[in-house]
This record gives sequence, C-alpha cells and structure tokens, in this order.
Amino acid sequence: MFENVMDALKVERAGPGRPRTRPDRAMADKAYSSKAIRSYLRGRGIECVIPEKDDQKANRKRKGSAGGRPVTYDKDACKRRNVVERSFNTLKQWRSLATRYDKLALTYRSAAVLHAVIIWSTLLGDTP
Repeated sequence: MFENVMDALKVERAGPGRPRTRPDRAMADKAYSSKAIRSYLRGRGIECVIPEKDDQKANRKRKGSAGGRPVTYDKDACKRRNVVERSFNTLKQWRSLATRYDKLALTYRSAAVLHAVIIWSTLLGDTP
C-alpha cells in the first residue's frame, strides 16, 4: 500500500503549474522500516526519514560486514514528526474516531473535521 499512496500523492505548488508528484522527503515511524520501502524511495529520489527497527539493527550487526551499512536519516526531521503523532493522539480521544464505528468514509471524515474544529476553538479560548 505504501507505493500506492506515494504514487497517488500530489503536492500543490505555490504558483502556477501542475502539482508535484515527488516530495522532498518521506517521514514515517519504525513500522515502515523495510528494505522494499527504502529501495522504492531511493529509486524515486526521495529522502527517507525512517528510523531502523531494533531487530533489523541486531540482524545487520549479527551478519557483520555482510550486513551492510547502518541506516542514516535526519534525526532532527524525525523529531519534528512528533507534532503530527501528538495531533493524531488528540484526535483519537474520540472513541468513534479511534475505533472507526462509521460505515461511510464521508461520515468518518466529518467526525474528524468536527473534532479538529472543537480542538481548535478550545485552543483559541477567548482570543478575539
């Protein structure tokens, strides 16, 4: 599914022109750490910001010099991903969003937008 999502991705430009189909970097958590995903991103020229799983590190070290080089990624960019993760955790405080009780995608999206508006208005408080 990762390749399907990346192929369907479109990044709008600030000015005129068609949307970009290749982002500068792809950021994900350790669940997306696989050789197939890394080679796909490398083939498309996209910087990979995905930390390596601990079992993959141990397997690579066990193989010694035949295990290949360690994975390198921008650790500062990976730390900024925390903001997105916390936002998802805040949205999932609604049980219906976390467990996806809605049958229609439109209803689910409406609940997510409604919850985001409630969070936003709460954060604004009495701001004029």
